Amino acid sequence: MLFIKSMAIGLSIAAPVGPIGMLCIQRSLSRGFGYGFATGLGAACADAIYGLLGALGIAGIATALPALSIGLKIAGGAFLLWLAFTIAREKPVAQTASANAPRSSTARAFLTTFGLTLSNPMTIISFIGVFAALGPMSLESGAGALSRWLTVGPMVAGVFAGSAAWWLCLSSVTAAVGKKMPSSFMHGIARLSALVIGVFGAVQLVAGVRYMI
Repeated sequence: MLFIKSMAIGLSIAAPVGPIGMLCIQRSLSRGFGYGFATGLGAACADAIYGLLGALGIAGIATALPALSIGLKIAGGAFLLWLAFTIAREKPVAQTASANAPRSSTARAFLTTFGLTLSNPMTIISFIGVFAALGPMSLESGAGALSRWLTVGPMVAGVFAGSAAWWLCLSSVTAAVGKKMPSSFMHGIARLSALVIGVFGAVQLVAGVRYMI
């Protein structure tokens, strides 16, 4: 039951369409399912790490260090702006060529969203709230520590499974639809994705800089 609840948590946190969602859609359309799913899988792994921290009760450290959150916000915003710039300049890739994309490309897709999701302090704050609703999970020494670890395992696995399930559905559906769309439509989606990601990046960067002033 705890696994199912945690899976729902992972799904609910991943599902809202933000910069990662737009990036997954753009990459699924331009390079195919594998590239898009690798993008989402990077976010799912980062969600699992933050889920682990939230389940163990360690996540409060991040909120107790404002400088860390501000630095992550600024770095993440700057990275989003750079990502939007590269997407806007990128030429659409033919679907036939996307099937033969090198492994290094999918690895880069995974790593970019993994780092980007980790740089978003709102993700860990979200997990603090949802896991607090399930009960405190801070580890204690003694006989109870093992049982708490056995509880943490299904929670983290559930978060990853829920997040990965969302990215699997989004990338597969988008890639399937993209095969039937003309290249001009895909190019327009790429431009729209770049605009949305750029707006998210600008807002996050400005918010981080304002906290420093």
